[in-house]
Amino acid sequence: MIAAVDCGTNTIKLFVGTPTRAVLRTSRMVRLGQDVDRTGRLADAALERAFAALDEYAVLLREHDVERVRFCATSATRDAANADVFRAGVLERLGVEPEVLSGAEEAQLSFAGAVRNLRHEPALPVLVVDIGGGSTELVLGDRDPEGGPGGALVAREAHSMDVGSVRLTERHLHSDPPTPDEVAACVADVEAALDASPVDPARAAQVVCVAGTALTVGAGALGLPAFDPARLDQAVLPRGAVGDEVARLLALSVEERRALPVMHPGRADVIGAGAVILDRVLARAGVDAITLSVADILDGIAASLA
Repeated sequence: MIAAVDCGTNTIKLFVGTPTRAVLRTSRMVRLGQDVDRTGRLADAALERAFAALDEYAVLLREHDVERVRFCATSATRDAANADVFRAGVLERLGVEPEVLSGAEEAQLSFAGAVRNLRHEPALPVLVVDIGGGSTELVLGDRDPEGGPGGALVAREAHSMDVGSVRLTERHLHSDPPTPDEVAACVADVEAALDASPVDPARAAQVVCVAGTALTVGAGALGLPAFDPARLDQAVLPRGAVGDEVARLLALSVEERRALPVMHPGRADVIGAGAVILDRVLARAGVDAITLSVADILDGIAASLA
């Protein structure tokens, strides 16, 4: 058995199984990136939450006789001055040194995970959008020409933008619900990041969206009675339905969002900023619909252990 761990700004996810098939997939929302944008450090309370989750994961690894583990940490750990405290805690609990991925490495793994289970021949090039708590990955890819028409999809261009749901909420969205001026400031940050991005969403023929923000927006747009990964995976959503759901979420208070049947309680306070990022990326992409994928960076990390 192998295990892959994706430690992001908001969530720590665990995959246990073979490099191509999960027997266990779980996550814990620990908000490791709490206040990192403001302080440049991982907060003591955030470290406690993360270490409590890793203690649980250590038990699961032993129960499944895991022999190899790859632990990848992303935006919050890249930005924190005291990341060494976190690294030591991971090593103590899981016996593995965490890899702090660069933005480019994070984007490449996100693409590899997102496209591996596409059920239909994609329109090319494909843009994978991975909105996290601290950063957003944009990855544009197409077929490997050496593999012929049915060759593997490979990432060609990747960029990690320093805009994410937690980062932008802490920076701009202080009212509940956010005011129009706060939303406008959030939009301006995202637009500036997109202006500076070498990966242009307008070049995409198809957009595949992964991770919690996009899946939660998709679940709401579909009117699901609960968050159901099986119904979300490979779902195709019209651009208009996504835009309507984004507007609805921004108009709700945190408590109203938390009461939605598809909403994880740990995401309710930051989903507004994540939704803004999704909306602005899709506005530039100009596609009529998006494809949702439950497979994401976690699957890319697992596949790298093959």
